Amino acid sequence: MKPKQKAASWTAKTKMGKKIASSQRYRVILSAAAAFALNLLYAIYHCVLGVLNVSFWFIAMCAFYGILAAMRFSAVLCGRDHHKSPSDDTELFVVKFTGMMLVLLGAVLAAVNYISLSQNIAAKHGEIIMITIATYTFYKITMAIVKAVKQRKNPSPLLRAIRSIGYAEAAASILNLQRSMLVSFGSMDSGRVRLMNAMTGAAVCVFVLVLGLSMMAKPRKKEQEIWQNQNL
Repeated sequence: MKPKQKAASWTAKTKMGKKIASSQRYRVILSAAAAFALNLLYAIYHCVLGVLNVSFWFIAMCAFYGILAAMRFSAVLCGRDHHKSPSDDTELFVVKFTGMMLVLLGAVLAAVNYISLSQNIAAKHGEIIMITIATYTFYKITMAIVKAVKQRKNPSPLLRAIRSIGYAEAAASILNLQRSMLVSFGSMDSGRVRLMNAMTGAAVCVFVLVLGLSMMAKPRKKEQEIWQNQNL
């Protein structure tokens, strides 16, 4: 038996392993819990730097990661307690909450982009670090696409909310990657760099805003019936 098969066999014997293997919903929520912990650490890190350096940039980044953490925490909490509550209104509430927070996130991203452009803030890295950042960013994008494809037939509002959070984070990562790459490798003049960052930043903010508004919109009757029938 190969090591991978042995690991899968051992995992399947545990209670958590059985849940991970059998439930797509549980895997998604577990992934959201890990992302929540990471977002929370980033928020605390940027908050400390913001206070110590009296920097609006770090405070804005703290708000960005704090909002991501709040959205993911609400989704994880809903998924954890879903089996205890016979009502599905909790999931719909999380969707609405996520939509409102995404609209707020769009505003925070606009502030981050404005500060970055006005103060010419962009992290310059070496080739190896930039390759690592680019790899991680493309990994986020790939995972968001894979989840969208795998879960396209699952009408669960909670999973939709978690996917939307991932889309917003991936879009923000693209903007951050572009800023760093233009500073680290770009040969364009500062005017063109500012224009590209302004255009990409505006596109990302609009994307996140539209994503949030779509989450706040009332679900179509057909979608709601499919989801409710699946949970009977």
